[in-house]
Amino acid sequence: SLPHSDGKDPYHGKVFLLHTQVLFTGEQNSPLTAVLPGEKSLKSLSNMAAPLELFCWKGDYGLPSVDVDCLAVLAYAKFAGAPLKVHKITNPWRSPTGTLPALKTREEGSISQPSKIIIHLRKQKYNADYDLSAKEGADTLAFVSLLEEKLLPALIYTLWIDSKNYVDVTRCWYAENISFPLNFLLPNRMHCQQLEKLRLMRGDPVLEPGEQLEKELCRDAFECMTLLSQRLGSQKFFFGDSPSSLDAYVFAHLAPLLKIKLPNGKLQQHLNSLNNLQQYCTNILALYFPSDARETPGRKIHAQPDSSDLDNEPHKRRNQILSVLFAVGAMLGYAILTGIVTIKRERPQLKNSGHDDGDEEDED
Repeated sequence: SLPHSDGKDPYHGKVFLLHTQVLFTGEQNSPLTAVLPGEKSLKSLSNMAAPLELFCWKGDYGLPSVDVDCLAVLAYAKFAGAPLKVHKITNPWRSPTGTLPALKTREEGSISQPSKIIIHLRKQKYNADYDLSAKEGADTLAFVSLLEEKLLPALIYTLWIDSKNYVDVTRCWYAENISFPLNFLLPNRMHCQQLEKLRLMRGDPVLEPGEQLEKELCRDAFECMTLLSQRLGSQKFFFGDSPSSLDAYVFAHLAPLLKIKLPNGKLQQHLNSLNNLQQYCTNILALYFPSDARETPGRKIHAQPDSSDLDNEPHKRRNQILSVLFAVGAMLGYAILTGIVTIKRERPQLKNSGHDDGDEEDED
């Protein structure tokens, strides 16, 4: 029987929406051949439903995606059994909303906010929390709030604000994987967006990076990870043998720290000291993302075009030509505007003139 055929909802139709975005949706790369813990066998339902397309950042370092939001989206979809066609890209402007992750639907158009994506998936009866009790639902709310308040700010600082990590790892990865000329623009723009996001989360519009801020953020993150480790204990998932939305959210925040090697690895060192959380992330990768988990951590991935890739060969050649033309035009325009290059036009001297005006030049 289908998991939602009785129409009951233990949360009485309520969706977990916090003051910041809740990051859960999903993925389908191939037809399900086996039902893993937490996955729902909904083939008959998915055949009747309109196809859903998910646009997200590509993966690397043995992760299905390098972005925290996209990781949570992909994990939730796997846990809930949501059939999605996934486009892993490196240009957010190619998504239908201009941001990543983004869900393209037939009923509601394109959805960009993760909190709205989970609402749509729940409407389609893909609910990873369906079997949770009321107490477990309350625990989910509490721990998600804890993650957003304690761990997420430190994760943003570690990946995007810490100068050593940002220059050597984060900006380097995006610059190498985003196509020219956007690779000169987007990483810095994303850096500014993450800094502004951190300021909003801390409630300080003039917040500046520094040793004191890093120390406070790390202290809160260490406390959060320790509490998560104590709550997980020896269990496979936070609520037993089946993963839930809390597992998707925790996995999305911990997996980058586990797999991406950072010069400043204070958070990584603490996570590695918590063996059950380390094994927890490794098990999820092996069970639900085996093809990504087999990739060598830190090795740059050059994915070959397939049916889910938006960049076929004719489009690549066209984009390369347009990129070169754009770059040449931009450099020429800059040279003219700054006076490096000037354009002069000479007027021919009039032979039958009644007086001699000399040589005249007009500068454009």
